Amino acid sequence: MGKMRSFLVLSFGLLLASCDDRPAHPDSLGKGEIDISVDETFRPVMEQQGTVFDSSFPDAKVHIHYKPESECFKDYFEKKARLILVTRDLSDKEKAACKDRQIYPTTLPLARDAVAVIVNKESADTLMDMLMLKGILTGQYSKKYTVVFDDAASSTVRFVNDSILRGEKLGANVFAAKGNNEVVDYVQKNPDAIGFVGLGYVSDSADPNNTGAFINSVKVVGLKNEKTGEFLQPYQAYIALKTYPLTRNVYYINSESYPGLGTGFANFLAQQRGQLIFFHAHMFPVRSEMVIREAQINNK
Repeated sequence: MGKMRSFLVLSFGLLLASCDDRPAHPDSLGKGEIDISVDETFRPVMEQQGTVFDSSFPDAKVHIHYKPESECFKDYFEKKARLILVTRDLSDKEKAACKDRQIYPTTLPLARDAVAVIVNKESADTLMDMLMLKGILTGQYSKKYTVVFDDAASSTVRFVNDSILRGEKLGANVFAAKGNNEVVDYVQKNPDAIGFVGLGYVSDSADPNNTGAFINSVKVVGLKNEKTGEFLQPYQAYIALKTYPLTRNVYYINSESYPGLGTGFANFLAQQRGQLIFFHAHMFPVRSEMVIREAQINNK
C-alpha cells in the first residue's frame, strides 16, 4: 500500500507541472495573431506601420481592418477588437460603459494629424477662414459648393461637426463618398467640389526630402488661424504647434489585461521605429522629442 500511495502522489505532481507549462494566452508581445480596427483615415500610414512590424516580428501577424471611426468603437465595445486606433479618447460615458462590461482600457495619444480641405485645381478659393468654411458646409455660402466626405459615420464628419459647425446642421449640398481616395478623385474631376480628407491622402509619399509636399491633382486650402491671422496649410510644423486649425490626435485604445500582441503593437507605435514612420508620413509624433526650426516655405 505504501508504494502505491507514493506512485499516485508522484503522478499527480507531474500532471500539475504539465498544466502550469501551458501558455495562459494564445499571443504575446511579439508572437501570435490579432485583429485590430483602425480609422480608415489613417490607412496610408498604418499600412506602413503594419508592414514594418510584421517584418520585425516574423512570429506575429496583426490583421488591420480599416473602418469608419464609429465602427471601430463598436468593435471595441463588442470585444471584437482589443486594440483600436481612432481620433479621440473615450468619453466619460464610454469609460463608464467599459467598467460595466469589465473592459479595462489603456489609452495614449501617438501622433498629431490634420484634416485637409481640398478643392479642384481650377478653383480660385484656396484661402478660407472658419466662417467661410462654415457657410460652405451649411449650404449658406454665396458660391454653391458640393461638399464631399469619406463616410457619413467617419471621424472627419464628427470632427468637422465638433470644431466648425458646433450645433448647426450640414447642408443639403453635403455628400458621402466611399473612402478618402474617392473624395480626392471626385474633387479632382469636379470644379465646384470641396473635400475633407485625412492628411495621409494628400501628402506626397514620393517627396524625397520629407518636406510635407502635397499631391498635385488637387489644391490644398490654406485655413486662417484666427489668433495670428495667418493662412496655413497642414504642414508638419503647423500640426505640431496646433496652429493649423483642423489639427487632431491619433489615439490607441487597448483593452488587453495581459502583455499580448495588441500591447506589443501599441508599444511599437509609441517607440522609435513607429514614431519615425509617423514622422515620414508628415504627421507629428508626440511620443518622441522633436525640434522645430523656422524655415521659409516655397509654395511655387
